[in-house]
Amino acid sequence: MTADELARHFRMQPHPEGGFYVETYRSQRRIPTDALPAGWGEHSWSTGILFLLRQGECSHLHRIRQDEMWHFYLGGALRLAVIVPDVSASEPLLGQDVLAGHTVQCTVPAGSWFGASPLEGTAFALVGCTVTPGFEFADFVLGTRDGLLSRFTSTRLSSKRSRRHSQPQVSSPSIRAQRHSHGKPTMLLPQSGASPARSACQATASSGAGRKVAPC
Repeated sequence: MTADELARHFRMQPHPEGGFYVETYRSQRRIPTDALPAGWGEHSWSTGILFLLRQGECSHLHRIRQDEMWHFYLGGALRLAVIVPDVSASEPLLGQDVLAGHTVQCTVPAGSWFGASPLEGTAFALVGCTVTPGFEFADFVLGTRDGLLSRFTSTRLSSKRSRRHSQPQVSSPSIRAQRHSHGKPTMLLPQSGASPARSACQATASSGAGRKVAPC
């Protein structure tokens, strides 16, 4: 079983943040606008997707308005990078080796900046993501390199690969570049001028530290 076979089987499409996805669940129940914070608009109660990353790919740093729970399904371990503004940063490992510090579920708090990349030696990682209230692309902001670095002045970029299978907590945000088997680092921060969304969606006007991405 390969990543390409899985992508074809589930009829996945490119995601603006990187990787491939397919929506597998969208609640038919709707939360009315007046029951949600200002500016949200009507939302489904909940949504779920399958999300696939192959070796050498990454989910670039982004944020959404809701909590998002990640679930590990198939393949090798995946490292998340989660920055909770003004609080902390962490790098949980999503995978099946729970005795070595992996976790099979991880919840990213609403409003956090987060991304993901497969560990070296991981051919692919297939995960699920559940969002409540349900996800809409209006909730999604893709980070820009300059915007994130200007906001998180204590952020450090490192090309060193962590060798510990743990979930370290650090006092200041740390965004790592994972070095993969082909020898080139894959950055969770987009390179200057890069647009990971170009093959999937068109970016709308800039807003704050990120770029809002419109639905395809």
